[in-house]
Amino acid sequence: MYNTTLITAEIDLEEYIRDYREPEKFIGYCKQCDRYNSCWTCPPFDFDTEEYIVLYDRAYIIGTKINLSEELIRDNQGWDKCTKISYEIIEKVRKVLDQKLLMLEKHNPQSKAFFAGTCHICAKEKCTRIKGEPCIAPESIRPSLESFGFDISKTSSELLKVEMLWSKEGVLPEYFTLVSGIFTSKEILDFIFLTE
Repeated sequence: MYNTTLITAEIDLEEYIRDYREPEKFIGYCKQCDRYNSCWTCPPFDFDTEEYIVLYDRAYIIGTKINLSEELIRDNQGWDKCTKISYEIIEKVRKVLDQKLLMLEKHNPQSKAFFAGTCHICAKEKCTRIKGEPCIAPESIRPSLESFGFDISKTSSELLKVEMLWSKEGVLPEYFTLVSGIFTSKEILDFIFLTE
């Protein structure tokens, strides 16, 4: 029904911040989402994001291209079906991908993972942030690049050489693209973790 392809790119972090980060613009988009200030991986954060990222020298951008079969696209037309299957596929891929990114982070001290999108551990209306309580799984969550103001479409098209596609008129795209990252102070050689 679908398969995944891994694409990676490496960029100097100063360059990535300079050329791909526009916090005011992209956090502005976050403010329009119902996850803003109600999910622990979404803005606003209780820490300085600038201080968080300047600890590192390199950015490894990790693209996961989810290639959809013609049969899957044909059998899931209409907004309801299209939306439902999109969330199911992305959540399924993210469950595996997020764990692999945490493993990659663990095996590379002085690094920090960024997940592709918001948190999927709790249902969106169940996040403890809504009640002002601590996260139930802080060791398992990471922010996304977009939550720190990075332009994901530009990142994908220019660094990964993959244009992001979206569902149109209730028809699934040929593929989805998840954009994750690892910021680090040393070279990472073991991306094999992500493909095993």
